[in-house]
Amino acid sequence: MRQSGPGRPVILIAAAVLGGAALGAGTAPPPESWDGVARVLAVGDVHGDYDQFLAVLQAGGVVDRRGRWSGGRTYLVQTGDRIDRGPDSRKVMDLMMRLEKEARKAGGMVHPLTGNHEAMNVLGDLRYVIPEEFAAFKTPDSARLRQVLWERIREARKPDEPALGDEDRKRFEAAHPLGWIEHRQAFAPSGTYGGWIARQNAVIRIGDTLFLHGGISPKYADFSLLDLDERIRRELEQADPLTALVSTDPEGPLWFRGLAQGDPALASHLDAVLRRHGARRMVIGHTPTEGLVMPLYGGRVVAIDVGLSKVYGGPPAALLLEDGRAIAIHRGRKILLPEGEGEPLLRYVREVSALEPDPARLRALLDRLEAAVSAPRPPSP
Repeated sequence: MRQSGPGRPVILIAAAVLGGAALGAGTAPPPESWDGVARVLAVGDVHGDYDQFLAVLQAGGVVDRRGRWSGGRTYLVQTGDRIDRGPDSRKVMDLMMRLEKEARKAGGMVHPLTGNHEAMNVLGDLRYVIPEEFAAFKTPDSARLRQVLWERIREARKPDEPALGDEDRKRFEAAHPLGWIEHRQAFAPSGTYGGWIARQNAVIRIGDTLFLHGGISPKYADFSLLDLDERIRRELEQADPLTALVSTDPEGPLWFRGLAQGDPALASHLDAVLRRHGARRMVIGHTPTEGLVMPLYGGRVVAIDVGLSKVYGGPPAALLLEDGRAIAIHRGRKILLPEGEGEPLLRYVREVSALEPDPARLRALLDRLEAAVSAPRPPSP
């Protein structure tokens, strides 16, 4: 997946022509570990669905009806992929940036972790940006900026290349809707959102829990959290897809899916990673569950990409860590997460299913769990 993305030369020309608003230099990166936190709300992939995201934050008690911070000393962790696929990516980012400041004043914290889609946008891979996301950046000056970019592209043609004609212009405009240039400007390392993303962590520990987007694979098992965060930050600050090795690695912390898929061969690796970082569980997004906060490996991994966005049709659900307990908030109801497998996990999924308008959504998962519980156990040696 180490792709430069469509239209990379155009992106480079746009960056050179238009530049971006310079951000304040010398901003210290955040730490990667915190202890003594009594309450943590963790929300998975949002993908541009502002309304669903706000509903989950309200259910988790961290914002009020006006969308203002009401969580006191709670730590809010959003595990990445706030953007792409949905129309309100910009609103989601603006909300997170505002809540960062409001939470800090109240003694809480907001942790917007980097996901693969944040990295893709900074690195110029726009495969999943939908037209409404570009349109959110449209200004009265958009037509003129696009004309400037078109002229610069024409000027950049080599003498032995044919001149660009009307059909080329039509294809260019279709690929670069109004707002595209401002979008790229905002996601540049010097832009409002690109600079903000490049300053964030990708992997953190709060108390006894690790949080990240994809997962820690065997390839990165010996890396410290600080090393992973610094490498990804440096790659996004440079915004060069050719040198962004960790940010685009399918086995990297933004992309790895093995733990979310419950691969039993990774159980010993998981235990070693948790021991190394002094944690009891890992909370991840990136890989959609069947539509619920899903404990895996006996609760040592909690998958929280519930398909929150309307694009996936998932429920408003999130994970709450409070008073030493792991709790799913599912459609406004709190359900204690099981730490074991078998019958405890089956009871949990049944309780979640009872809250669903369409219980058939979880039927396949229930069938698998029921079959596993009723299967005869091998005799003890």
